Amino acid sequence: MPISLDELESHLFKCADIIRDAVDPTDYKEYILPLVYYKSISDEFEKQYAENVEEYGEDFARRNNLYDIPVVPEGYLWEDIRAVSDNVDQALNEAFDALTEENPELTGVFRADYIDADALDDDRLGKLVEHLSKHDLDRDSVPPDMLGEAYMDLVRHFAEEEGKSGGQFFTPPHIVNLCVRLVDEFEDGHTFHDPTVGSGGMLIEAARYYREEQGGDPTKMTFTGQEVNPDISAIAKMNLSIHGLDGEIEREDSLSSPAFTDDDSNELTRFDRVLANFPFSANWAKDDLQDDPYGRFNWHEKLPRADRGDYAFIMHIAEQLKRPGRDETGGKAAVVIPHGVLFRKREGKYREHMLEEDIVEAIVGLPESLFQNNSIPSAILVLNTGKPAEREDEVQFIHAADEAFYEELSNQNELTEDGLDHIVENFREWATEERVSRTVSLDEIRENDYNLNIALYVDTTEPEEDIDVEEELVKLRELQAEREEIEATMTEHMEALNYE
Repeated sequence: MPISLDELESHLFKCADIIRDAVDPTDYKEYILPLVYYKSISDEFEKQYAENVEEYGEDFARRNNLYDIPVVPEGYLWEDIRAVSDNVDQALNEAFDALTEENPELTGVFRADYIDADALDDDRLGKLVEHLSKHDLDRDSVPPDMLGEAYMDLVRHFAEEEGKSGGQFFTPPHIVNLCVRLVDEFEDGHTFHDPTVGSGGMLIEAARYYREEQGGDPTKMTFTGQEVNPDISAIAKMNLSIHGLDGEIEREDSLSSPAFTDDDSNELTRFDRVLANFPFSANWAKDDLQDDPYGRFNWHEKLPRADRGDYAFIMHIAEQLKRPGRDETGGKAAVVIPHGVLFRKREGKYREHMLEEDIVEAIVGLPESLFQNNSIPSAILVLNTGKPAEREDEVQFIHAADEAFYEELSNQNELTEDGLDHIVENFREWATEERVSRTVSLDEIRENDYNLNIALYVDTTEPEEDIDVEEELVKLRELQAEREEIEATMTEHMEALNYE
């Protein structure tokens, strides 16, 4: 009987219970995610290998071009690992090394050293391997989209285990979904990029949305990302692979060392869609990038502060968007930002540039406490280098921070399905709705010195309740009568006690 998604998720979550207390919760992902990935590769390879032996014979069955997954070297199938009872940590290290040697594209993916984790002894690792052996993870047993969804849930689970630090590599799904829907006119051949890709959630959701909501084929798209943290970068690579997506994840910092460039023109590669949740107000290498070879930071003669890289990321993302032309329709970006980006006085010169270039399409204000153990309010900045004529010289402001848009969970808030639909519907219809949204002319924004504080354009105050004058007068008369009665009683008591 096929395994259900709930059963698969429960099965994978139990891996953490097996190694709990043996390693720190912040390291669960390093030791478990590669094993799940390896198990899925091995199971699928074993199935394809049997088919190839039957069709081509053993002499030709291992030709790499016959496989659409990494090739597992002889002696390193999952069953070979399962047969090891002594020095399991060494056997796992050797297996990952052999897999990488056979498949150079996996270089940097398997970073965990199982020998270094002293508490992960033969007993714990043996139980972990045996637990994962309970279910086949080949594509016939578990469709790639189901395995991918379970894998993403496992990533989310580990982010929650880590608490606040987990938010650095995992953006909550409802925020990711909103970002994707705000730029969702997708087509075959579209290129997607995330310059601070984390575990790859933005790219994965774009692929899922195209497949499930628009009936498209995400294998006809290209997905790329860059991530400074090598361990998280490895997870993003595995994540794209396990979802069966055509993708490339590069390491290093996007600002200091952009990996996706056109060497011939000395420009950044430009994409149809950019999705990003960069680290808020982080330090950046301002001094090293005064004369940026790609001309990214030229919105003003003065660069953003070295200890506040928000606009450095926004400039980088804007430079990564395709421009309208003979063969291009322009590019769109949905970027999660801190609210300060909208109104900090010293950054007005950067707001002026992007507004006068008319690449700002919308700003969506979000509730506070949407991120794990982090109450900072955020917003989504929607950029579009090819705004349609009817939206030129206008910006839509959406105030989605009221309780109608979210629900309170135990330690954070979450946008509801109705709330998400409400935001997207207003954006698509370019609507003006009292206390929720308004399309504002560039002239009005100029008058406000390019301040993009949502409250300047949408009335965000709570409406006062209508007062029923007759009802309030009745209440007043009742209170006056009650007071007179109390005063009379008090007078009697005072007289009885001979107080004047």
